[in-house]
Amino acid sequence: MPNSSRPTEPWQLSATELARAIRGRELSSVEVVNSCLERIEAVNPRLNALVEVRPEEALAQAREADDRLAAGDTPGPLHGVPVSIKINTDQRGYATSNGVPALAGRPAEGDAACVTALREAGAVPLGRSNSPAFSFRWFSTNELHGRTLNPWDPDRTPGGSSGGAAGGLAAGMVPLAQGNDIGGSIRFPAACCGVVGVRPTVGRVSNWAPPAFADTPAGPVELDFPPTVHLCAVQGPLARTVADARLALHVMTTPDLRDSAGVPAVPVRPRPAGTVRVSLVRSIGTVGNHPAVDRALDRAAASLADAGYEVEELDGMPLLAEAARLWALLLTEDVRLILPMIEAIGGADVNTALRGHFAAAAALWGERPDLPTYINGWARRATLVTRLQELLGGDRLLLTPVCAEPAFEQDADISDPKRALELYPAMWPMTSIPVLGFPAVTVPARLEDGLPYGVQLVGGRFEEDLVLDAAQAVEDRAALPPLWA
Repeated sequence: MPNSSRPTEPWQLSATELARAIRGRELSSVEVVNSCLERIEAVNPRLNALVEVRPEEALAQAREADDRLAAGDTPGPLHGVPVSIKINTDQRGYATSNGVPALAGRPAEGDAACVTALREAGAVPLGRSNSPAFSFRWFSTNELHGRTLNPWDPDRTPGGSSGGAAGGLAAGMVPLAQGNDIGGSIRFPAACCGVVGVRPTVGRVSNWAPPAFADTPAGPVELDFPPTVHLCAVQGPLARTVADARLALHVMTTPDLRDSAGVPAVPVRPRPAGTVRVSLVRSIGTVGNHPAVDRALDRAAASLADAGYEVEELDGMPLLAEAARLWALLLTEDVRLILPMIEAIGGADVNTALRGHFAAAAALWGERPDLPTYINGWARRATLVTRLQELLGGDRLLLTPVCAEPAFEQDADISDPKRALELYPAMWPMTSIPVLGFPAVTVPARLEDGLPYGVQLVGGRFEEDLVLDAAQAVEDRAALPPLWA
């Protein structure tokens, strides 16, 4: 590996730099893709971040991108830039396997809207990123593709469910990755691997995908997804820099009325005229932070203050505590509907993890919450959305941990039932935000004992630019070296 952080190979360049170099004919897309393929060959056998890499297919798309540029076509913002696509996302010609052997035999006939958006911007899909079975763990291993390792420390999780996406980025295999998030699945892996993860406002990036079917004795039946998928899950980018994440979010922003939560156009949000306020929420009173987590928060708060933000620390935030508790109710009861299918084909690890999840939810809501409890949970969610939007508006952000702990030890959720129950309160920053649908970014803030520590920034609805500006201030002052430095 190079002894300097100065880029010497195309795979070391940011997506923004690559796009600029390809447009300016300093590099060809073929050169970039070949460089990334060489990096994948060098490090992926150990990390297992990317699966189903098809070099000839990627190189053919790169040659086509170069030919279009030579013919005078106007290049898109990501023209010729490689990107990974997660194994739970429809990409034509690839099975949307979710890491489950029983789902690996039916290639998708079309692309999900987020993949279409990346292609239309000129990006070249280069490999599928690994995840846990059904994307339902904060770890990334499954029976179909095996385990993904954290490139910083193989004994720590790379995060889940977009662990392959984050690990591939951190190790230099691709400059950009697509992921999705319903309980931290973009933001947590990004933090574990020392990269940037963006969870957009629900509706900003289309969550539409071609219809999914299940085989039954009566024939294929179209699957209907539960409310949490429509109102809490999002598609979004992971990147090595905030600038790259902003660029990827821009091209993925595809208002789409086929998406049941999609908006016809993203509202234009003016920058605040005055000082932006940042409220540091260190804890919600349910669990204490590891000292390194607090040090990362202190570093980020100081960086923001240095950049001109008005930073205050709050003594807890009951609204977020209630939101994290609601996530345990609403998501769990929606998963209960598909539990027989997961038990039948998901594999031993995800089923063990699910038992821990249901035990954690039962401690909060009882073994089997009734229908009025579930309905009232959705009603309370709407109230909390209003309250948080009133609090944040367009000129206030929240600064929180990503997790109360460092990146978990591998398989912490299935190694011991007692340990599994400890993970859920630690992950309150990851669960409280999705249930309300607000935008959030995780950005590296500190490197300690060989592990990256990130922080989370949360803004009002459709205030992604405001959040990314603050993340940029943290990144500029943290100045973490890349993994290969």
